[in-house]
Amino acid sequence: MRDCKSVAIPLVVNEKLCREDGSEAADESEFRQIVGSLLYLTATRPDVMFASSLLARFMHNPSKKHMGTAKRVLRYIQGTLDFGIEFAKGRQLL
Repeated sequence: MRDCKSVAIPLVVNEKLCREDGSEAADESEFRQIVGSLLYLTATRPDVMFASSLLARFMHNPSKKHMGTAKRVLRYIQGTLDFGIEFAKGRQLL
């Protein structure tokens, strides 16, 4: 995923994810690793919090569509590596 093409937003607009979407089952272990990493990342990247929590709903039985959505979030992160939370000493909080 290092050399992947980045995307501007983490989720496709108007795409509905459901438990039984008719696509093949994905590798549960890989999906759980990706979603676990995304959930860890939400501590400093609130912009991926909704997408991460949405994907976490499908940890038990992920499909290829869910895996594709998870990889899209990773592509978004690849394009926004410089985003984050900055805390500076001595500055007044808004």
